[in-house]
Order: sequence, then structure tokens, then C-alpha cells
Amino acid sequence: MLPPLAISAGDPAGVGPAVTAAALSQCLGSDRALVYGDASWMERALRRFGFESFERVETPHADTLAPGRVGLVHVADWPITMVEARAPTMDGGVAQREALEAACDAVISGAARAIVTGPVSKEAVSLSGVSFKGQTEHLARQAGVHVENVTMMFLGPRLKVALVGTHWAIKHVPSTVTREHIERTVRHLTDALTRWNPDTKPLRIEVTGLNPHAGEGGLLGTEEETIIGPTLDDMREEPPYSTGDVELIGPTPAEAAFRYAADGRAHGVVAMFHDQATIPSKILDWGEAVNVTWGLPFVRTSVDHGVAYDAAATGTASESGMVAAIRAAQRLTGGSGE
Repeated sequence: MLPPLAISAGDPAGVGPAVTAAALSQCLGSDRALVYGDASWMERALRRFGFESFERVETPHADTLAPGRVGLVHVADWPITMVEARAPTMDGGVAQREALEAACDAVISGAARAIVTGPVSKEAVSLSGVSFKGQTEHLARQAGVHVENVTMMFLGPRLKVALVGTHWAIKHVPSTVTREHIERTVRHLTDALTRWNPDTKPLRIEVTGLNPHAGEGGLLGTEEETIIGPTLDDMREEPPYSTGDVELIGPTPAEAAFRYAADGRAHGVVAMFHDQATIPSKILDWGEAVNVTWGLPFVRTSVDHGVAYDAAATGTASESGMVAAIRAAQRLTGGSGE
């Protein structure tokens, strides 16, 4: 029997706890999960959605969980003032960071097989006294992996895209477009797509340019001619790109690359920077795309939305993103929610 999934519930003041409970009631199936947060709060949330197959556990004893059950791991208390703040707070930042780190520790130790993360507030975690650019970077640090060796990607039904650069100010983006970053991102997306659809050959991956119209022959920028193009040419000389198993296309103007992927003419896109990737992803696959971190020593999936304090306050949050994240973790680790 596979180890369970580890799920960090996210910001107690946001939608994370509710969407986690709602999603588990829909898609856990015969799988098992450990949920990290306030065990009492999560117990009440699961009951609200009619889910009764849970118990409180300590991570070292997670192997005793029966199929179809959720283990609630108490990490920190969530006082009512924290939950009802519906805003970033220092205490809320501590709570969500500790849940994230405990879930990560469970995967590293082998007590869980993958981590699924609920939405966190970067502002709240930063208020807790740690430097925090995002969960991707924090998990890399905790796993002992240099942040430049991991890739953020979004896997959705219409678009699968990996990012060369992640959370950088626009003025710093050109400095992140390096041969090493492009090679890493292409190889990570190749690995992810191969695991996602192992029978698809040849895989077709579009690589975008950095500049408008992919530089227009150097008139609008030269990164395509000096960095991106030469990097792709060299990669095409090595397997699996030299064998015909994977077609590496580009540098392609970004609008064309995403159109080809949306039309099914490409299986994935490598984008140069954050918004170049996330705008089409969230337009085409909102609520269904999954944020995946590749390059960690374990699978990590997450919702593609934020804490949504307004939806948490009104009880109108949709669990579709968390359902997609759990199912993606199951798919990528050979598990099943059936």
C-alpha cells in the first residue's frame, strides 16, 4: 500500500481549510491522506461536508491509516480571532508555515508520498519573521535543493506550462533567462509530461521567446538569438530530443506558442517568466490547473489560486482547484482516488 498524501491546509483565515475538506470528501476514494493544521478545525470542516472517515494521528504512525481515511495531524491552534480575521496576520503566518513544514517533513521522511499545499498568504508568512517568496522556494530550501534547480509549472486540461523564472520583478527577468535555467526547465517539463502521459510520442514542446514577436530578428531584443535559440539547438543534439521522442520547437512568439498548445498542436510550453505563463493558464484552465513543483525529491502539487479572504468570509469558495491538485498528486505518484 502506498504511503498517504500529505496536505497542508494553508492560511486559516483563507479558503484553504474549507476547500481541503470539501475536496477530500469528493476525491479521496480508497486513497489515504494526512492533513496538517488545527485538527479540531479540520475535523469540524470535514463533518460539514459529510465526511466521517478520519482520525487524529501522529505522523510516525500514519502507516496505520486504513484506505479511504484521513489522518488529522495537529500542528498549531487556530483561535477564532485568527480564522475570522480574513486578512494576513502574524499568528496566521506562523500557523500556515508550520503546517507546510510539517507536511514537507512527512514526505522527506517517507511517512507520506507527495505533498499537496493549500493557498498561503506570502504577506502573513513574512510577518511571522521569515523570508518567504512563495511555497515553491520555501519547500526547495527545506528539502535542501537550490531554488534554481526547481521548476514551477501549471498542469491543466488545455495548457501545460513550465516557467524559466518565477517570482521576479519584471526589471530582473532578463537576467534569469540563462542557458542553465532554460535547460533545467525544458528537461523538467519533459519529465513531467512523460509521467503525466507516458504513451504520448512524440511529445511536442514549444519554447517561447522573451521579447515581443520572439525578438523580431533582433529588432525587439536579442535574447532569442544569443541565448534561447542556441540553447535549444544544443539540446536537440542530445536524447530524448535527438531521437524523435520529444520535438523541441522555438523560440516561438509567446502568443503563438500558447495558441498552438490550446489547439492541441503542442503538449506543453516553456515560458520565460511568471505572467507570460500564468495569464494564459488562468484564462484557459482557471479552477482546473494545478501548480506543480518539479525538481524536488518528491511530488508537490498545489491549487493555482490564492487565499481568497472574501470567499472565505462568505462561504463561497470552490474546491475545484484542490480537487485537481489532489488528483494530480495521485496521478503523478501512481495512486488512485477510485
